Amino acid sequence: MVSDIFLEIFDRLPRQGPGKNECTKKAFTMLSGLPARPHIIDIGCGSGMQTLLLAELSGGKVDALDLYRIFLEDLNERAIKKGISDKIRTCVGSMTDLPYERKSFDLIWAEGSIYIMGFKEGLSYWKQFLKKGGYICVTEINWLTDQPSEKALSYWNNYPEVAMKTVEENKETISELGLDCIDTFVLPESAWWDDYYNPLEIRLGEMKKKYPENADFTEFSEEIYAEMEVYKECSADYGYVFYIMKKKE
Repeated sequence: MVSDIFLEIFDRLPRQGPGKNECTKKAFTMLSGLPARPHIIDIGCGSGMQTLLLAELSGGKVDALDLYRIFLEDLNERAIKKGISDKIRTCVGSMTDLPYERKSFDLIWAEGSIYIMGFKEGLSYWKQFLKKGGYICVTEINWLTDQPSEKALSYWNNYPEVAMKTVEENKETISELGLDCIDTFVLPESAWWDDYYNPLEIRLGEMKKKYPENADFTEFSEEIYAEMEVYKECSADYGYVFYIMKKKE
């Protein structure tokens, strides 16, 4: 179970993982066959920066699903401030047991969350909820080289739940699952820093004053700082990749 300290670290941050509005928009513009008012689900949405943008870009309805109510409350407040709360419906739920009917959505979206299930497992399960000819767009952390540095390998091998593959390996998985890979692109380094690492570093500094001797906070913060340092040195080795896919007719 995730601790309250962990949730406090990430609460009310712009994002809970790497991402960038320009990248969300770029991926969305590649979807040429969507209906005028598509039904979208954003899985593992967090506080929903991309959810809000999808609602604005699509003109449709977005179901925003996350396991943690605290992030959805933030999303609801943001939607109200933007005047688009009528386009977004939040739901506390698990990506491994979606509370929706099969073939419900024109578009399935998931930025930085599919690793929780695994790339193959997530796509295999989620595609059942797509309408005929629907789209899936996800970002996944990948090796960007066939020979990553020892530092990057050593760090990520300590996280077996993050089964990092290459883009080509994931493309093979997409094909095996009967999906068409329309395009892929690597998120820029600014997608890691502008709305994620930089605000997160400020938050950690604030919380260090609040919890100077809290063992949970010390452990979490040290892990986050270590991740930042590895990315600073090894950003050429790995990164997030946007995958734009379509369910075959």
